[in-house]
Amino acid sequence: MRVLVVEDSLVVRTLLTHIIGRDPRLELAGAVESGEAALAALDTVRPDVISMDIRLPGIDGLETTRRIMADRPTPIVVIADSVEDSSLKISMNALRAGALSVVEKPVATTNDGYDAVAGQICTQLRIMAAVPVIRRRPIGAEWAARKTAPAAEPPPLFEPVSATPSVLAIAASTGGPPALAKVIGGLAADFPLPVLLVQHMGAAFMEGFASWLDGVVALPVGLARDGEMMAPGRVYVAPGDRHLELGSGGVLRVSDAAPVGGQRPAATVLFASVARQAGPQGIGVLLTGMGEDGATGLLDMRRAGAATVAEHESSAVVYGMPAAAVRLSAASRVLPLDQVAPHLLRLAQGRPA
Repeated sequence: MRVLVVEDSLVVRTLLTHIIGRDPRLELAGAVESGEAALAALDTVRPDVISMDIRLPGIDGLETTRRIMADRPTPIVVIADSVEDSSLKISMNALRAGALSVVEKPVATTNDGYDAVAGQICTQLRIMAAVPVIRRRPIGAEWAARKTAPAAEPPPLFEPVSATPSVLAIAASTGGPPALAKVIGGLAADFPLPVLLVQHMGAAFMEGFASWLDGVVALPVGLARDGEMMAPGRVYVAPGDRHLELGSGGVLRVSDAAPVGGQRPAATVLFASVARQAGPQGIGVLLTGMGEDGATGLLDMRRAGAATVAEHESSAVVYGMPAAAVRLSAASRVLPLDQVAPHLLRLAQGRPA
């Protein structure tokens, strides 16, 4: 997989070059110091994936991402500083503009965490290089290029029981931030249900992700705390590297229990807990993502009588997690992204869906 590195810091650029060079599955196609240089090099270098810095001289990483996705769509992995709020906000907006994932910048080779960070960077570059990406219109129309698809109905198994909903659980992975911004952003400020959310992302970015999402949707968003009582109209995000579960009496549980299916937080853990505690009063939504996390948990919810939704292939950035749910007949509805929020509003209001 040919990698183009876009990074203005010579030190970090050298580290990334070294990290990529030692992975036999990756090939360094080029290393440039600015967004302008990256745009000029695309047709010549023709990379399979781009490592994108956010803080660049001239055109920043966000605008460079927008231009690449509009003119020559290429998988982009954002390499970001995990501790600077403004950098995190730009990183989240880059994901909304079409970048696929965000990982921490590499640390010095003498740092104890070097090998772990280097391994994560290479893994993300290898995986994302294989993700098909689409041409994006300018900001504000990220999903307009998608083909609108009708709702697909799965086999009529485990039909939802008619019950007043009490909780909404949503999960996503690759491509999740913009999808979540669209779905949760489509819920009014007076949405009557608490929302429990799992997003696969590096632990260092979760607080920044929650803060970013809070700024782009009407509902208040924050990281979940163990022992917290969930409240209507609030979004509770699973903290980095912690499972989020619904406990008895509407109490949230956050734990460092073992990963499930290689994931912590795991969507399946969240969905299974909602199936146990809320039964037919739960609503489960599984959006874009790589792998199969969430599918069996969503099936637990559907068997418990809950209303369940999987994102349709036509709008999913990666049709892995939703596809796994569809194969299991875990979703009572399969909907394109722009139909998910209206469906949730109808369910929350007790109207026929």
